[in-house]
Amino acid sequence: MNSKSGTLYIVATPIGNLEDISLRALKILSEVFICAAEDTRKTKILFNHHQIKTKLTSYHKFSERKKLGYLIGLLQDGNDLALVSDAGTPLISDPGLLLVKEAISLGIKITPLPGPSSVTAVTDEGPGKGVILIPREIASLTNRSPGSDINGVPASLTSAKSFPSCSKPIK
Repeated sequence: MNSKSGTLYIVATPIGNLEDISLRALKILSEVFICAAEDTRKTKILFNHHQIKTKLTSYHKFSERKKLGYLIGLLQDGNDLALVSDAGTPLISDPGLLLVKEAISLGIKITPLPGPSSVTAVTDEGPGKGVILIPREIASLTNRSPGSDINGVPASLTSAKSFPSCSKPIK
């Protein structure tokens, strides 16, 4: 690890309820120099709700190549940086992979902060109604069909529409 560099924090954000965020995530988001957000408008809602004053910069699929040098430069100068997506954990189907790969290649410390995920979010539908959907990215790694059932629990179309990284469930 490069001891002069800052740390890149991969921070999970709430899916739906703004209170579904860890105290550690709130602390990190308040302390970092800057936060790279998939959509600053959505992240600003979270920041305002929790009185977080950290500067935001956009970092989405259309800007990630353009902003890569800027963000790496901040890290190399010793600044800590948080990466967030619109909801859930960044990197699953969100921008950030380029930034993480470059940080790894330069020996910059990366710290993931666990938090909300689409798997836990769908269990909030009530007893016996929770469903688990398999996003395309995970399906390709596990040889399962996107949206396929898990342990006999059928995937629902309603839940599939709630999660953009999931494709239409198989009936």
